[in-house]
Amino acid sequence: MNGNRHNVIEVEGLTKRFGTFTAVDHISFSVRPGEIFGFLGANGAGKTTAMRMLCGLSKPTSGTGTVAGFDIAAQPEQVKRSIGYMSQKFSLYEDLKVWENLRLFGGIYGLNGKEIARRSDKMLRELGFEAERDTLVSALPLGWKQKLAFSVSIFHEPKVVFLDEPTGGVDPVTRRRFWELIYRAADRGITVFVTTHYMDEAEYCDRVSIMVDGRIEALDTPGNLRVQYHADTMDEVFRQLARRAMRQ
Repeated sequence: MNGNRHNVIEVEGLTKRFGTFTAVDHISFSVRPGEIFGFLGANGAGKTTAMRMLCGLSKPTSGTGTVAGFDIAAQPEQVKRSIGYMSQKFSLYEDLKVWENLRLFGGIYGLNGKEIARRSDKMLRELGFEAERDTLVSALPLGWKQKLAFSVSIFHEPKVVFLDEPTGGVDPVTRRRFWELIYRAADRGITVFVTTHYMDEAEYCDRVSIMVDGRIEALDTPGNLRVQYHADTMDEVFRQLARRAMRQ
């Protein structure tokens, strides 16, 4: 870590214990503005617990962390207001229309009616969803729901968006299109912090960290990691590291 306070995420010695079990074990890293940062690890490696701490949802046992300039332990509510979040389950209301979802989330994020209307029109136009404005979300194809969920998560222009396995369950073409939205958000200066089980997606990240047994075992660009581990793909890198895991 370089201690640069302009980084969107700064983590030093972050640790989370549940009784005698250490889920996250003294991890340290930083993430720059506009960076696409891949946060990888096999099931049980501790990445979900780490992400919950970064989102202000779980208090660290020890160590420090700031997200968007706010202390994750002392200022969790400010952290939550400064980030976007999307999970594999999508945080959309299926029984509401597309525009009603945008209005609802805009209100949750504290935007006024005029700003919500302006941003809604712009977003629907960019997504090519103008004809779906009055469609119930439950009637949308899965790939469209995914695009909408991502757009909702950055509706308030957060400094950082956390994507927790956002492409689970969709086909490769839809996944590739989704990553185009991620690139667009990063181009606008939104930092993207993403977990994924698909190692081809790790190749799309600017840098990747790989957790094993609660610790960060590797952190670098995909190209440098492939060289370091004498691997042709990120999948090979991941498998080499995952084999070191002692946890079941």
